[in-house]
Amino acid sequence: MSVDVETAIFDLLAAKIAPGKSVSPEEVARAVDPEGWRRLLGQVRAIARGLARQGRVVVLRHNKPADPEDFKGVYRIRLPLPGDVVPTTSEDEAPPLG
Repeated sequence: MSVDVETAIFDLLAAKIAPGKSVSPEEVARAVDPEGWRRLLGQVRAIARGLARQGRVVVLRHNKPADPEDFKGVYRIRLPLPGDVVPTTSEDEAPPLG
């Protein structure tokens, strides 16, 4: 099912016309399982974190890139934009994405 979640993330993001548009975890979960979407939210978060660690997506909090290792609460997912810098919990500065 994790492949379904990853595919749904990229399919939904590809459907966004303007660069920088994002999707919610709920949209992703509903795309995978319209009736049982709530139980997928933890899996969507875990996969979004992994994809963000790889630099394939950016996790947003308050419409700003968030550290994929240290974000809580409501978030959104989008493709990286040139110049994105993801804050990290380590002392090293994060390199720009893209």
